Amino acid sequence: MDLESVADELYGLPPEDFTDARRRHAAAARASGDRGLATRISSLRRPTLSAWACNLLVRADPDQAAGLLRLGEGLRQAHQELDRDQMRELGSRRNRLVGALSRQVRDLAAEAGHPVSESVLREVEVTLQAVLADPDAAADWATGQLARPLSPPVGFTESALAAAARRPAPAAPATAPEAPAARGDGRKAQAKKLARARQDAETAEQRAREREEALREAESEHERAEALLEQAEQRAATLAEDVRTAENRLRAARRELDEARAEEGTTRTARDGARKRVSETRRAAGQARRDAQSAGDRVEALEAEGG
Repeated sequence: MDLESVADELYGLPPEDFTDARRRHAAAARASGDRGLATRISSLRRPTLSAWACNLLVRADPDQAAGLLRLGEGLRQAHQELDRDQMRELGSRRNRLVGALSRQVRDLAAEAGHPVSESVLREVEVTLQAVLADPDAAADWATGQLARPLSPPVGFTESALAAAARRPAPAAPATAPEAPAARGDGRKAQAKKLARARQDAETAEQRAREREEALREAESEHERAEALLEQAEQRAATLAEDVRTAENRLRAARRELDEARAEEGTTRTARDGARKRVSETRRAAGQARRDAQSAGDRVEALEAEGG
């Protein structure tokens, strides 16, 4: 048993089976003497429904997963190189693929007995966007062992990619010099556009930060709930062990009581037998005394007759 194989099994289970299976594996690790492994297994977090659905997709369709990873590599490269044509082409593919994968997740989850809501599906879509934007997120997602949904990095949002793809390429320089007034007006217009672009970018980043903060708060709340659940599970396991110990002691006490009762019965039987033998002996002794007395009386009678 090792952590990777246990994690691979746990994150492939339905969410409701995760906790019991984790407890069994941790108990088996403790029983084998590997308390460190037991602790690491116990620290594995139960996945949210959206994380479980993403894991389900990776495991059910590795080819689609590989296609999303390749698309993410292309998008990130195009974004770094500011290749607008490539970004437009890959952006169109991204929208189609994310939509198709979201529908596939919805169908897979329903087939597995866990239909997902629109809010959960949105978390799945955000996770897929994070996979496209962030190589670290892509690596985590590809393991099929997510415990919570992912989010794309600030500044690499879907709207930012779309805006960059739509932005026209810089115009070629004019062959003839511009008049000073025209150049001034052009610089003012360019400055206004730049200011609006910066404001839009700042607004987008602020919204992204707010979403990140909300996500972090939700994750913290989830972590606290998971910690409380883990404590409750450990207390329940301890209580269950105490109950088993008490039951074993009760069974042992009952066996001792049954043995004592059986021994008491044997003792009573022996005592009754001894009493009976004492009574019989006393009766025999009395009869012997009477017989002796009768014999003495006959001897005395015979002696009297002879004298």
